[in-house]
Amino acid sequence: MKPTFIALLALCLCLGGCGKKEPVKPKVDPTKHKRFLWEFETGDGVYSSPAIGSDGTVYVGSADKKLYAINGKSGVKLWEFETGDGVYSSPAIGSNGTVYVGSRDHKLYAINGKSGVKLWEFKTGFSIYGVGSSPAIGPDGTVYVGSDDKKLHAINGKTGVKLWEFETGRAVYSSPAIGPDGTVYVGSDDTKLHAINGKTGVKLWEFKTGRNVLSSPAIGSDGTVYVGSWSNKIYALSGKSGVKLWEFKTGTMVRSSPTIGSDGTVYVGSVDNKLYAINGKSGVKLWEFETGNDVESSPAIGSDGTVYVGSRDTKLHAINGKSGVKLWEFKTGGRVYSSPAIGSDGTVYVGSWDNKLYAIKTDSKGLAKSPWPMRGQNARHTGRTK
Repeated sequence: MKPTFIALLALCLCLGGCGKKEPVKPKVDPTKHKRFLWEFETGDGVYSSPAIGSDGTVYVGSADKKLYAINGKSGVKLWEFETGDGVYSSPAIGSNGTVYVGSRDHKLYAINGKSGVKLWEFKTGFSIYGVGSSPAIGPDGTVYVGSDDKKLHAINGKTGVKLWEFETGRAVYSSPAIGPDGTVYVGSDDTKLHAINGKTGVKLWEFKTGRNVLSSPAIGSDGTVYVGSWSNKIYALSGKSGVKLWEFKTGTMVRSSPTIGSDGTVYVGSVDNKLYAINGKSGVKLWEFETGNDVESSPAIGSDGTVYVGSRDTKLHAINGKSGVKLWEFKTGGRVYSSPAIGSDGTVYVGSWDNKLYAIKTDSKGLAKSPWPMRGQNARHTGRTK
């Protein structure tokens, strides 16, 4: 996602309303909501999606150029790490607690999760928007991340040394996903989903969607790869061959990344203001849920089947995963582009464009036991199948 595109679009919407008197709506205080636990304020909008460490620490980036580590129980800041530009990338946490995150300053950072001390930094090639892609971590510790320099980079997670790079035709904002055989799947503005050998960087196959692929892939238990595109479609592809199994057409472009429920249902948002539930085998729509604005946030699925997703209508929506019926909603003070993360106790953490990270109480008892229950596959955002 190009962050300035959001800002320009917001400006256009604002200008489009000039001369019109909008009804004054009463402000809603999120702290008065019965599910509110705490809020943490950063210096700018929170587009990044939070990751949760094994000790419950929550890590999230902000457009204020910082990565924050926050106590998941209290909301107290543990440390902050400053980069050279806005952090729209979502952090990923390695097995040793190292936190990896990209920045618009064209760098990927490795940071000690306990102390906030920088371990190393990796500079990508020249680009305008830097590293907006979120890293994924292979089982051997290799870190994969896309960049606006038109490349997917494979980096040694311990040293920060480049192992290989794979060049696409245009910028890579999609975040990679790693299959059970080590294949890395990533989308690009070159309108394609690429499948790449994770060891060598050699292309295995590519699938052309027709328009930009900013959505990050999700991988089913049978190896099926699901991804959205600006072509107004969600695709199901064979992970081995790249052959299309089915496609589902939405009302307009898909920037949201799909997630997969325990029964194989695929959930994904669209800029047509809807969240869709789709049969993962057939591509048949099970239900749709309409929010008040674009759904660019990626859904997360709780242990009880509840689906949580943010929207530009400033809300986090909680939806019954079977029926599509709204259970409740939590209104923040800004648009919710951030994708929610679910802690082991069921707490949902989500960022908002009102500069805050929120902790919200839910009835879920942690994350669903499914092939891909949230963006990045798990709370640490390793981006790989189990």
